[in-house]
Amino acid sequence: MPVVVTTIAELRERIAAERRAALQDGPADAPVGRVVLVPTMGALHDGHLRLVSQARDLGGFVVVSVFVNPLQFGPAEDLDRYPRTLDHDVAALEGLADVVFAPSASEMYPNGEPATRITAGEAGTRFEGASRPGHFDGVLTVVAKLFNIVQPDVAVFGQKDAQQVHVIGRMVDDLDLPITIAVVETVREADGLALSSRNRYLEGDDRRAAVVLSQALAAGAAAAGDGVEAVLAAAWERIDDEPAVRLDYLVIVDPASFREVAPGYRGPALLLVAARVGSTRLIDNERLTIA
Repeated sequence: MPVVVTTIAELRERIAAERRAALQDGPADAPVGRVVLVPTMGALHDGHLRLVSQARDLGGFVVVSVFVNPLQFGPAEDLDRYPRTLDHDVAALEGLADVVFAPSASEMYPNGEPATRITAGEAGTRFEGASRPGHFDGVLTVVAKLFNIVQPDVAVFGQKDAQQVHVIGRMVDDLDLPITIAVVETVREADGLALSSRNRYLEGDDRRAAVVLSQALAAGAAAAGDGVEAVLAAAWERIDDEPAVRLDYLVIVDPASFREVAPGYRGPALLLVAARVGSTRLIDNERLTIA
């Protein structure tokens, strides 16, 4: 079972001890003292476990953080409702993680909301950022803190949160952080629904309706050879068939800039979707090449 650590000081001590031990005792071909971080908000599902499994495969000392970060929730969002299942999470990480870092909000933010924050800039104001103002600034602030506390060599994130991956990668580049970002493909249910901690809120008809998001992405991807407008039309048509889905956005972006592409765009792209199914907000995306 992984060790559960709740304070920054103890986590730093354990990581320092692990690096010293790896330097002294590790095999010659081992990644000496490598630390791999998987940041999460807990309520772990198979998608999270795929991230941690990838971290384990990279070799080294695996730290999984479990922290429901209040900075990335807006006033009308589900901070209090967000599931907290630490005992279950720790048990699920057996054999995968070495340490679970599960700090309290007061441990991470001892003076209340921090006066100093990382801003995601223009990229953080589009799509998810437009629907959830300030969300990505909250994400980057806590991720920057975790990077500073853990000082990982590698941090692992999931492709399902594509815009989050983009702004974190941009932060690492802009601030010259000595961290490699590893991205793991989206893990899906058998019917295609992307795994999410929020899926547990879906019941009955809402759960059946939710699969239309991945179906719309697949329909759009199948039309990629016919250009941007054909991709969007195919995806829209599928979503229009499901009245229970209330669309927030459906866009195609350039993965390098995360800006919406022009109608004549050709090349690598991301098809993004966000929608509410019942009271649950879901996001998903699909990589494609527009010809």
